[in-house]
Amino acid sequence: MDTAIEKLNQVETELNRIIRGKSETIHHLLVAFVAGGNVLLDDVPGVGKTTLAKALALLVDAKFSRIQFTPDLLPADILGTSIYNPKEGSFQFRPGPVFTNILLADEINRASPRTQSALLECMCEHQVSSDGKSRLLPDPFMVIATQNPIEFQGTYPLPEAQLDRFSMRLSLGYPGEGAEKIMHLDRRYGDPLQGLSARIGCAEIIELREQIHSVGIEESVLDYLLMLVEATRREPRLSLGASPRAGLLLADAARASALLAGRDYVIPDEVRSLAMVMLPHRLVADAKARYSGITTDAIVKEIIKSVKLPR
Repeated sequence: MDTAIEKLNQVETELNRIIRGKSETIHHLLVAFVAGGNVLLDDVPGVGKTTLAKALALLVDAKFSRIQFTPDLLPADILGTSIYNPKEGSFQFRPGPVFTNILLADEINRASPRTQSALLECMCEHQVSSDGKSRLLPDPFMVIATQNPIEFQGTYPLPEAQLDRFSMRLSLGYPGEGAEKIMHLDRRYGDPLQGLSARIGCAEIIELREQIHSVGIEESVLDYLLMLVEATRREPRLSLGASPRAGLLLADAARASALLAGRDYVIPDEVRSLAMVMLPHRLVADAKARYSGITTDAIVKEIIKSVKLPR
């Protein structure tokens, strides 16, 4: 019988078959899922964001919901609402699409700030508060949100408080020439999602999440992680550095990455690799840096180069 980690490796293999040439992004997505985090897919239309989210849900036997965010979307359209039942003579809560395992929030930056903020409690506490009651969301729960980094008309930028709730910001990008050719050839056999079957169950994912905290982080590796986080706060070109939450999420993701690799300890390379997808979106460059075209990604790269890896 395959172990849970072996089953997740099968999930990763299948995702790499469906989304060609994006193995690093797929691995990071799985790490975020096992670590209990949420992911922001920042990419242009048509590169496979929705396909990736659907495939993940099918392969882990999870309930999947997709919400198309629009300017007229209301919080109740996401969370649910209470409807009067004349037979019972009382109001009954009708759950919204957020009551799922994997929620695809498509084009999240097209909804109003009020609607965007409705997801905050869901992402952080995995519950919905309505009519004076708190209702727990299914476990496991993950938000995969998408936004188009090119189009700004009719959009509402995500506030820093919400960006900080996303463990990672990932990008698929355009496929390589060879990968795109294989993708066309695969289409001869129909929809790549057809015939996909679950490789692991949600109960096993929950068990894996409980094992994360048994993965050790040596003091020198933890010091390295904290130096990276602290360096963002001292960086003069940044008006907002990484929060303590960023450090905690980075540590959890590093543990999850080690667990998927079959180790019970974290290595510095895992922290360094994950820092590039977990820190830049939480940072805010100052006006001078923005005017000069310096991005937070470039600043984090410089920080990673400047902080010495532990031996």
